[in-house]
Amino acid sequence: MNPSRILLLFAHPALHKSVVNRHLIAAAESIAGVTVRHLYELYPDYLIDVKTEQELLVAHDVIILHHPFYWYSAPSLVKEWLDLVLEHGWAYGEGGTALRGKHLLQAVTCGGSAEVYCSSGRNLHTVREYLLPFEQSARLCGMTYLAPFIVHGTGNLKSAAEVAPHARDYVAVLEALRDGRIDLGNAATLSWLNENPGTLIETNALP
Repeated sequence: MNPSRILLLFAHPALHKSVVNRHLIAAAESIAGVTVRHLYELYPDYLIDVKTEQELLVAHDVIILHHPFYWYSAPSLVKEWLDLVLEHGWAYGEGGTALRGKHLLQAVTCGGSAEVYCSSGRNLHTVREYLLPFEQSARLCGMTYLAPFIVHGTGNLKSAAEVAPHARDYVAVLEALRDGRIDLGNAATLSWLNENPGTLIETNALP
């Protein structure tokens, strides 16, 4: 069994302000087999190269949208990317089968704690519930949507040492996805992927 190819599309319009995302993305970039693209660096003018993005999607097995949680959604460039790249007749609709069978998940950094993102919290819903438009978009394209990787309470994470456990979990999840060591069925049902990553990840690597 060959390792899965992972495409990580990172979108943060103010990365210099985010201790958490700087460490998470540096960790991801250290992993063999993970292609990281910084969308705000590539497309500061929002003029997305649709053909290149589509070619990269076809060439990879697992797609990750990594972004901060802005107003219960994603930064605007993520929406622009989705609007332009996932074309009718290519990603969905008649003849739109280019992404069928691939996996999509989101890596999200969120200022609020898990306690405020639940039915009894002030936001009334989980982060995953707020991400339902992305989940349905994946389903429309014939992709399997996995639970998001979420770092809650980022406002309280001020140092590299405080972020380090989350970066380690991110590396563990990415490596397991690459090596086929993650329970994909279970990963599709959770509220967030890293709530207890040890229960999802098998210890045996690919031969």
